[in-house]
Amino acid sequence: MTSESHDLETARRRFAGPVEFILSAPALEFLPPPSAPEIAFAGRSNVGKSSLLNALTGRAGLARASTTPGRTQELNVFDVGEPRAFRLIDMPGYGYAKAPKDIVRQWQALVFDYLRGRAVLKRVLLLIDSRHGLKPVDHEVMGLLDKAAVSYQLVLTKADKIKPSELEKVLEETVAAARARSAAFPQVLATSAEKGDGIAELRLAVMTAGERS
Repeated sequence: MTSESHDLETARRRFAGPVEFILSAPALEFLPPPSAPEIAFAGRSNVGKSSLLNALTGRAGLARASTTPGRTQELNVFDVGEPRAFRLIDMPGYGYAKAPKDIVRQWQALVFDYLRGRAVLKRVLLLIDSRHGLKPVDHEVMGLLDKAAVSYQLVLTKADKIKPSELEKVLEETVAAARARSAAFPQVLATSAEKGDGIAELRLAVMTAGERS
């Protein structure tokens, strides 16, 4: 077994172990004590975040997918590993949320407070729909992460929904955008929750980020 294969298998086993939903936090003070590294998932409201979390953990109902964009309004917390190795944080989606403006502002404030104030946050996985590529609101969030000096990695979702040639073009454009950013991780992953493409590599990226000091 090669070193890469060994690492991928280690990551698979980590996610095959206990993965438990802990709580939904409407504000930072409701989060559990910062006793474990955290990896957060962010993206536009219809990017397929819940489906990707379910594919990542191999548990179909762990994160609830909704046909209504913007339904996730709190920070959803999941423990991974036994003993607990790290936590996954499902952040509220941004953009396209069909909600009153004051509610949207509350969501944004929650996310921004979390990004600025959580010392155990190791990386944000910023999800981008392969069919649409980076949108202006994604660039705004990337600017926020750069300003906050929060390490983040771009992850393409729904890679099976477009032609391979189109995916390659979107991937190249996304890599170029990442390289121009100060806090962005240089590697961009293309994934499909439905087909399983890139999920093994995403597990390894999450595990590696969760274990870094």
